[in-house]
Amino acid sequence: MAVEVKELLEAGVHFGHLTRKWDPNMAPYVYMERNGIHIINLYKTAAKIEEAGAALAKIAASGRKILFVATKKQAKDIVAEKAGDINMPYITERWPGGMLTNFVTIRKAVKKMASIDRMKKDGTFMTLSKKERLQVDRLRAKLEKNLGSITDMTRLPGALFVVDIKREHIAIKEAQKLNIPIFAMVDTNSDPRQVDYVIPANDDASKSIDKILSHVSSAIAGGLAERKAEKDASAKDDAPKAKAAPKAKATAEEEE
Repeated sequence: MAVEVKELLEAGVHFGHLTRKWDPNMAPYVYMERNGIHIINLYKTAAKIEEAGAALAKIAASGRKILFVATKKQAKDIVAEKAGDINMPYITERWPGGMLTNFVTIRKAVKKMASIDRMKKDGTFMTLSKKERLQVDRLRAKLEKNLGSITDMTRLPGALFVVDIKREHIAIKEAQKLNIPIFAMVDTNSDPRQVDYVIPANDDASKSIDKILSHVSSAIAGGLAERKAEKDASAKDDAPKAKAAPKAKATAEEEE
């Protein structure tokens, strides 16, 4: 799906921050200044969305997960919805320190959730005292709130997609340490050099976030569809071989 500059304009993607708050490294993406606010060059934004989308589609097609990170109020629900639609993990509550750099510990916490669920299914939970059950329930609720959306992420993600790199600076640092590619919406008050794939855009308005995320999730969905098509084609190719095997065996027996 081609990115139209007009639709970006209508969503307010072009509104940057106050000029006095800008990061000079964003200069290549700034079109002009109006009423003390920097205006982002939407032609560059459109090109960068397509570039990022192509790279994300490749990662999705390879079978790796893309972790979405957005803990700011106006982005939370949008990210949860868009990432959820394409079955990708996301963090919309506080970033758990060591989420990437100490992934083994995070996985243990996720497994703890699973073990509590098993306890409830097999009846072990009811053998606990009322006080213990209350404690276990509280722990389960806390884990669900912070880590519920990453239960299917059994290994480190193939990429990070971030809304507001200033706010999510801990996530950015962890990804950098592990050389995990970073895709992000970058506003005029942030340093784009921290990101591998920069999408210059207003990261404060929900309309702008929704518009960018729609394009990004659509590109990832395309990569997932490509992966599924390849798997289906591979399964079809293997089916005749499986049928042919007994025939070949019978021929060998006839020759004897």
